[in-house]
Amino acid sequence: MNIGILSTGLYLPDQYIYGEEIAEKAGIPKEIVESKMGIKRKMIPGLEDHTCQMGIWAAEQAMRKANIDPLTIDLIIYIGEEYKEYPLWTAGIKLQEEIGALNAWSFDAALRCGTTVMALKVAKNMMIADPEINTVLLAGGYRNGDFIDYTNPRTRFMYNLGAGGGAIILQKGLKRNLLLETEMKTDGSFSEDVVVVAGGTKHPLTAKTLAEGKYKLDVLDPEGMKTRLEKKSMQNFLHVIRQSVQKSGYSEQDIQYIGMLHMKKSAHDYVLKELELTEDQSIYLDEYGHIGQIDQILSLELAERSGKIKNGDLVVLVSAGIGYAWGATAIKWGSDLE
Repeated sequence: MNIGILSTGLYLPDQYIYGEEIAEKAGIPKEIVESKMGIKRKMIPGLEDHTCQMGIWAAEQAMRKANIDPLTIDLIIYIGEEYKEYPLWTAGIKLQEEIGALNAWSFDAALRCGTTVMALKVAKNMMIADPEINTVLLAGGYRNGDFIDYTNPRTRFMYNLGAGGGAIILQKGLKRNLLLETEMKTDGSFSEDVVVVAGGTKHPLTAKTLAEGKYKLDVLDPEGMKTRLEKKSMQNFLHVIRQSVQKSGYSEQDIQYIGMLHMKKSAHDYVLKELELTEDQSIYLDEYGHIGQIDQILSLELAERSGKIKNGDLVVLVSAGIGYAWGATAIKWGSDLE
């Protein structure tokens, strides 16, 4: 059964913070931020750029591009962050109402920066299993950069966190942009390494925890996490890529484009080298930063606009998220496909 990508949508704020300013705030050389971390600039939210709202704007763009009636959408999966307009809230239902998808039902999905790839797998499986689900919208926003304290060196690898919204519309029976197989891998040994300490049931948000800065992202065991992650991260990253491609009936030599999350430049280059891909077969997001689970949608749109992907190409979208989770989805790009 064909499940294809009908369209994608993006919302990107028009405000930025540049590498030089991040370097000044963090007290580190500009060259480290721009070259090693790969942050020339990143998007930051404006006053109206709330998490779910950015997903709404991206969804509206995706629907306009596809010229689709929102009443024909059967299911909405919210792929944005849990940090959103209200602490306890189902954002997908709000999104459903705002875009006029009154015949759909909705739920929220969450796997940090792995949410989009995971939701593609969930959506495809649901569409295959349920004859009443023919058109699915994945949409959401991200602004976890709000949790970054640039004076905390433990969170230096997250200085790239930015803001934006993304959407994908899937349709059953579509003969273009075919969604193939997805591979996911999670490792709970990292589950409490990166957290916002205050605001949950363990450490409620109080005047004391606010004063101590416990409402920001922190790394509780930085050295331990680094040691354990170095042994597993790139290995698992490459594993999910290769498995998604193999399960789809292809080999890694068939990959024509890979849409990666933003990470430090050396890691990005390492993945390309291991897969024997050139720089032209991916896009490094140093002008955007890391917009969490929106990175894959951003990379796909940029590749399409710049002509980096053509009819019949095998495209892989890959993610990694704190927790830790790794995921990759293979797509046969183009039209008139079976």
